[in-house]
Amino acid sequence: MSTAVNRKREQREARSAGPAPVIPIKEAPVREVVESLYEKRKEIYPRQKIGDKLAYFQKWRWALVWITQVVYYGLPWLQWNDRQAVLFDLAARKFYIFGLVLWPQDIIYLTAILIIAALSLFLFTAVGGRLWCGYACPQTVYTEIFMWIERRIEGDRAKRMRLDAEPMSARKFALKSAKHAAWIAVALWTGFTFVGYFTPIRELGSDVLRLDVGGWSAFWILFYGFATYGNAGWMREQVCKYMCPYARFQSAMFDPDTLIITYDRERGEPRGPSSKREDRKAKGLGDCVDCGLCVQVCPTGIDIRNGLQYECIGCAACIDACNYVMDRVGLPRGLIRYSTERAIEGHYGAAGIWKRVLRPRVLVYASILAAITTALVVALALR
Repeated sequence: MSTAVNRKREQREARSAGPAPVIPIKEAPVREVVESLYEKRKEIYPRQKIGDKLAYFQKWRWALVWITQVVYYGLPWLQWNDRQAVLFDLAARKFYIFGLVLWPQDIIYLTAILIIAALSLFLFTAVGGRLWCGYACPQTVYTEIFMWIERRIEGDRAKRMRLDAEPMSARKFALKSAKHAAWIAVALWTGFTFVGYFTPIRELGSDVLRLDVGGWSAFWILFYGFATYGNAGWMREQVCKYMCPYARFQSAMFDPDTLIITYDRERGEPRGPSSKREDRKAKGLGDCVDCGLCVQVCPTGIDIRNGLQYECIGCAACIDACNYVMDRVGLPRGLIRYSTERAIEGHYGAAGIWKRVLRPRVLVYASILAAITTALVVALALR
C-alpha cells in the first residue's frame, strides 16, 4: 500500500516540475580511417666501417662472397674433354656435370640431389641457425656486393643519408646515375652467366658481341639481370622479411639448442652511457652502453637487444660492432654473441653448446642425409 502511495506522489511531483529538458543531438563529423596491411618501407643505411680494418665476422662474410662468386662466374667457363664442364643442355636433353652425363631417364639422380640439398639445409639450420642466410645466400651475397658499389660511389652511411636528404642537383644526379649504371652492369653479367649454364657460354658471348642473341636467351639474361638489380639494389631486406619462405618456416627447425645470435640481457641491462673510467656497477648499470651501433650495422634494421626476431639473418654484424665497443670501453667481449637459448639460461659456454650438438633432431637429419648420399654415390658408381 505504501509503495503505491509513494509511486503516485512521485508522478505528481514529476508533472508539477514540467517537461524534461531536451538535449540537442549534434552529428559527429565523419572521419575516414584507412588501415593498410603493409608497412611503408623505411630506408636502411647499414654502417660498414667498424674501426680501421675488417672485423672478424666481416672477413668471413667477404670470404664467402668471393668463394661463391668465383664458383658461380667461373664454373661455366671451365672445359672438360672439349666441352663445357657444367652445362644443362635442355634442347639436347642432356645435363653435363664434369664427367657425368645425365639423360631424361636419370631424373631420379637429380631428385636425390635436390633432396640432399634440402636435408643439408635442414641439418645446417638445426645446428647453426640462419648461418646460410647470413653468409652464403645469393640475396645476402649480391646485396653485399651492391652495397659495396654504393659505398664506393656515394660514400659511407652518413654521406649517403645526407645525399638522399639533399634536393636533386647535378652532383646528386651524377652519383646516382653512376651507381645504378654499375648495378645494372653487374646484374646483366649475372644474367649472362646464368644463361651460360644452359647455353654454351663461349658461343653465347660471341652472339652477344655480334648483337645476335636468340630471343629466349635475351629474355632470360634480361629477366635474371632485372631480378638481381631489383632484389639486391632496391628491395634488399624486404626479400628476406616478406618474400623468402625460409624466414617463415625456420622456427619449425629451431630448438633451444640451435645456434642463434643472442643479447645477454642479464649482463647488459640496465643500459646507459658511461666513460671508460666510471664504475658501471656502482651506477647500477649493465655492460650495454646503449651506443646503438648494433642497430646501425644491421642490414635488416632490427635491434637484437629486443630478442630473437625472424628478420635476423644471423650475419653477426652486430657481434662485430658490439665487440668493438666493448674493447673501447674496457669491458669483456660477448655481450652479443653466437649462443643458444639453453646456454644463455644455463650460463654455460662453448663447451656446453658443443655437448648438445648431437641431439635427436640432428641425428635424424644426419642419418637420413647420410643414407641418401651413400645411395646416390653407389648408384652413380654402378651406373
